[in-house]
Amino acid sequence: MTFEEDIKNAVETLKRGGVILYPTDTVWGIGCDASNAKAVKRVYEIKRRADSKALIVLVGNRNDLYRYVDEVPDVAMELIDVSVRPTTVIYDRAINMADNVIAEDGSVAIRVTSDRYCQQLCRALRRPLVSTSANISGTPAPALFREIAPEIINAVDYVAEHRRNDNERSEPSIIIKISADSTFKIIRK
Repeated sequence: MTFEEDIKNAVETLKRGGVILYPTDTVWGIGCDASNAKAVKRVYEIKRRADSKALIVLVGNRNDLYRYVDEVPDVAMELIDVSVRPTTVIYDRAINMADNVIAEDGSVAIRVTSDRYCQQLCRALRRPLVSTSANISGTPAPALFREIAPEIINAVDYVAEHRRNDNERSEPSIIIKISADSTFKIIRK
């Protein structure tokens, strides 16, 4: 299967409200259209995770932030520009997303992905993409495809072909909360 066919199959699944398993710029992830509440609910069910724990969302480029966050602080853009590691930023006042992606305080965790596969998914879907580690809540996040539990693989609607044979490990993203007044707090290093 070609890279383009893999993207096409994944996007068709996402547009139908399905859930995919795919490689990200950090670890393997479970994903869905972040504007589809039913699909988001399935992700929580697959992970056996309480829906009170917010999910990370990917966008394909930094300009997309303005479509999903009421106000993007300048310091967030500066941080995105200088980060060498994948960095997820928690923003106040999420907009245009399913309610069950947004935290109880109205915030949302978004990463501008630098991964080509994820960028193509976001571009073709034209919506933000849920990205949560492909594991049962409380178990280790799988850096490699072969580390994903069969029950996760069997629970999703599409499994990406891209990077299944990779041996290079990546780490989860840094997570930083940046408020509208530009104050910030490091959540995960």
